[in-house]
Amino acid sequence: MTQLTHYTTKFNKKQFPITIVCDNISNAPNIGSLFRTADAFGIEQLIFCGNDIPMGRKMAKTARATEKIVSFKIEENTLEVVLNLKQKGYQIIALEITSNSTPLHSFEHSDQPPIALVIGDENFGVSDEILKNCDHVLHIEMFGQNSSMNVVQATSIALYELTKQIM
Repeated sequence: MTQLTHYTTKFNKKQFPITIVCDNISNAPNIGSLFRTADAFGIEQLIFCGNDIPMGRKMAKTARATEKIVSFKIEENTLEVVLNLKQKGYQIIALEITSNSTPLHSFEHSDQPPIALVIGDENFGVSDEILKNCDHVLHIEMFGQNSSMNVVQATSIALYELTKQIM
């Protein structure tokens, strides 16, 4: 058995009709990791929403050059972005634990891509204003004491499940 490198893997490149909308995510290492995750899952675009999106050295260190190949943009207003994507026919899915959210593993994606996956602020999650404009709100079943996980880890889990269903 030989460990493969970036140059010797036989993964088929594919792009999925998924845009990740980041609602006030402001931690530079998380932003860098979101670039890597978006690249790994073949996501069409990242949209960072907020007033202070750090795109400097700390972000780049974690992104490991994926910020140069993943399509992204920065917008101020998350609600405007969500409403615009909804108007363009995107299915708006938030990743958040709420009183009526659906477990990710039981969600069945209909054949109506594209998807806008809304992920939230590291401390406060997806805002109520945004949740009210989502078609679906999904959560990851958790079995320990904690009721949350890092936004990048949660996004990776959600993207794994969503891309698996789209394939």
